[in-house]
Amino acid sequence: MVERLTIGPELIGIRRHLHVDPELGFHEERTSRFIAEQLRSHGIAVLDNPLPSQTGVIGLIEGEQPGPYIALRADIDALPVAERSGLDYASHNEGVMHACGHDLHMTSLLAAAFWLAEHREHIAGRIMLLFQPAEETGQGAQAVVDAGIIDGVDAIIGTHNNPDYLPGQIAVGAEPMMAGCVKFAVTLHAQGTHAGYPHMGTGPIEALASMILSVQSIVSRNATPFHPLVVSITEVHGGDVWNVVPAEAGFLGTARYFYKDDGQLVERRFRQIIASTAEAYGIEADVEWDDFADPLVSDAALAAAVAQDVPQYASLEPIRPSMAGEDFCEYAQRTRLLFAFIGSNGAPGHYGLHSPHFVGLDGELQPAAEFYVNAALRVLDELRKSPVNRVALV
Repeated sequence: MVERLTIGPELIGIRRHLHVDPELGFHEERTSRFIAEQLRSHGIAVLDNPLPSQTGVIGLIEGEQPGPYIALRADIDALPVAERSGLDYASHNEGVMHACGHDLHMTSLLAAAFWLAEHREHIAGRIMLLFQPAEETGQGAQAVVDAGIIDGVDAIIGTHNNPDYLPGQIAVGAEPMMAGCVKFAVTLHAQGTHAGYPHMGTGPIEALASMILSVQSIVSRNATPFHPLVVSITEVHGGDVWNVVPAEAGFLGTARYFYKDDGQLVERRFRQIIASTAEAYGIEADVEWDDFADPLVSDAALAAAVAQDVPQYASLEPIRPSMAGEDFCEYAQRTRLLFAFIGSNGAPGHYGLHSPHFVGLDGELQPAAEFYVNAALRVLDELRKSPVNRVALV
């Protein structure tokens, strides 16, 4: 039997308030104060915050029976995007928008928290409510880990709204859900010269062009076509004057992958291409390769257990992997992960995440809140029945 929730005017008002007043990562002061006030007003303890930014909120609900310790996480930051959604509760902060739907995440976790606080007799264990800052920068989860906030937590549960699914649809399982993310930068060092005397220098522009074309062959000629893999060049720079061959040039980009071996293949071939091309052109090249997020994959046993309950309150859908990244993966350093996509739009022609026109529908809130509640109760039960050694602290 699963638990059902109701999303009433109080929670709709909370969602509107959060959407109107978005804040960027590690600057979520008003948002954090508001969340803390909401938790306290419903009798939920708010713990001291050890994060250097002092943003984010840590709540705690103690069950009436002893048991495992789990966490429910929602991200709270917005994006530097000027909202053009047309909503009557659009952002009042010009240039900042909840274009990724984190207002939905916060509201659904608050809804779940309110219910859990009123039904502690159903809880055998402890539940941390983790309202995490700075997901969009890729730094928030690691800050939480570094601060020791989830030390001792046996499992952590997260969600992300997904506008490619309809409200009432939930995807959860053991397959990779969100991509591993790499940020790379290449800087070329050459001998600049007058544009009329190119033979007097070793300009980097031709080498840069050759490198960009060559790295595009990594996916098409090195990787299996059965694994999603992307290498994208997103910024190119070099030169300031029309009649000077510059001494430096470079480019930035990203790689996205779902299997660690693929990420390692891309890095290896990328470095080989850059080094050999630089040598051929008689220049030097520096490569910065920041593999800052692993693929996001749920714990198989927990995902299978939780998925059994979903059809009783939502439509269980197959996972359609996203090439976007999610710093929730960082929690795997300390504990077991469970993650779900919650449908938030699905209408023909809808706008995607990070668009200034993005609209997440209120219909996402009830399935998301019910997922948090039912997944929490199921995971506590599974951990109690089949305890395993938690991830070793490193």
